Amino acid sequence: MAKRVAIIDIGSNSVRMVVYEKVSRFAFHLLYEEKSKVRISEDAYKHKGMLQEIPMQRTFDALSDFLQISHSFKTTKLLCVATSALRDAPNKKDFLQKVKQNLKLNIKIISGEKEAYYGAIACANLLPKQEKALSIDIGGGSTELAYIDEQNVSQTLSLKLGTVRLKELYFDGDDIEGAIQYIDSQLEYLPNEKIQTLIGIGGTFRAISRSIMKRENYPLNKLHAYEYDYLTFKKFIKELLSAKSNKDLKTLFINSNRYDVIKPGALILQRVIQKVNLKKIITSGVGVREGVYLSDLLRNSKHKFPHNYNTSVRYLMDSYVQDKQFANHLNVLSKRVFDLSAEYLQIDVKYRYHLALAAKLYCAGSNVHFYSQNKHTYYLIQSALEYGFTHQDIMLISTLTKYAKSKLPSSTHLQLYKVLLPKERVTKALSYLLSLTIALLSHKPRNIDFELTFSKNTLHVNSQQKLYLAQESVAKLKCEHQEFRIKFNS
Repeated sequence: MAKRVAIIDIGSNSVRMVVYEKVSRFAFHLLYEEKSKVRISEDAYKHKGMLQEIPMQRTFDALSDFLQISHSFKTTKLLCVATSALRDAPNKKDFLQKVKQNLKLNIKIISGEKEAYYGAIACANLLPKQEKALSIDIGGGSTELAYIDEQNVSQTLSLKLGTVRLKELYFDGDDIEGAIQYIDSQLEYLPNEKIQTLIGIGGTFRAISRSIMKRENYPLNKLHAYEYDYLTFKKFIKELLSAKSNKDLKTLFINSNRYDVIKPGALILQRVIQKVNLKKIITSGVGVREGVYLSDLLRNSKHKFPHNYNTSVRYLMDSYVQDKQFANHLNVLSKRVFDLSAEYLQIDVKYRYHLALAAKLYCAGSNVHFYSQNKHTYYLIQSALEYGFTHQDIMLISTLTKYAKSKLPSSTHLQLYKVLLPKERVTKALSYLLSLTIALLSHKPRNIDFELTFSKNTLHVNSQQKLYLAQESVAKLKCEHQEFRIKFNS
């Protein structure tokens, strides 16, 4: 597969382009992103789906600039897909031909079912695994849905429901009852499956989740994998539909560029959640573009990553961790330290993974600046440890690296991220174990040259070496479990 790939997605509202860079077999990261709110479908639904001249020209101009951007990154592959607006347009051939002749760009119009599939495989691969979930992508002209169970995608569905379509056909004429009837008639095709989780894809859903995030004073500035409960979602949708003016929408933290289409999108969601029983809502920062990319990247593995493989972890290891042998030693030793002491320290076994991953990625920040390693590792994990992790995972792992080989997490930090971190006692205990792991390897041996045993309240470090630096480093550490001891035996 090409190292740098550009994906262009022509939607009814916006045209978006992303550039991905592949760093190893299945590891990649986002190199660049751009979008333009061309609204190619503007006034089309009032004219039997016919694309209008001015919106088409806006889209053409945006595509011209996107191609220039793609060339600037020296991409070796460019994939361009179009969805509902072009799919439904009787005059789409005129636009496609103009783009092909003048820009040398081939646009692939994908079916609604394929669009639903692309969005769903992006969620199945790049969000934490979910059982019995329904993905929903509300666009300007259509709404795509799919059933997701773990990494399996089925029952893809495309409905002629979209924010711009409903706005022009119903909302502009203040025919809300007509909109409701039309939406409900389309929703009769919903998959007949038990649904626990609704996964929201696309601009409408992201706008709603971003607003809820602001209202809740959520501490982590990350929309992908943002999770909240069904009742919060239902209440906010009701408030949104009750808004009487743009001023009311502003109060709800809706951006002005969505004032005219947010209510049609909210109405679709309100009618959907009345038909399915939900427990939680998850926001997806990925969608069709990522699905197109993954279908190419994973074409020989049934569009799934290998078992226990995480592309974000691999990207960080490939790009930022220089001494991979030392990182592996930290990873192995942290698990051993955890296994011996977790029961005594009363730490749930589920946190073994978080400790080991924090140990493995601890050195990432030194590739940015050695003297501020912890700060940079903390930032890298919060920003780039994205795909496949919950916000709780990300916050705990980044917190452990921030305070590694240093003092325990501060009260200010623990209070700020209280909703995302384990109990203070647990977080501090894990922090100590990571610092202990790093301290024990202060001499950076080629192979781990000591053995660990645990009895009563003491972790014994048994070695034929004196381990002078390790003893010195361990002595500086603070553990809140005052009876917990480390004893070196040489």
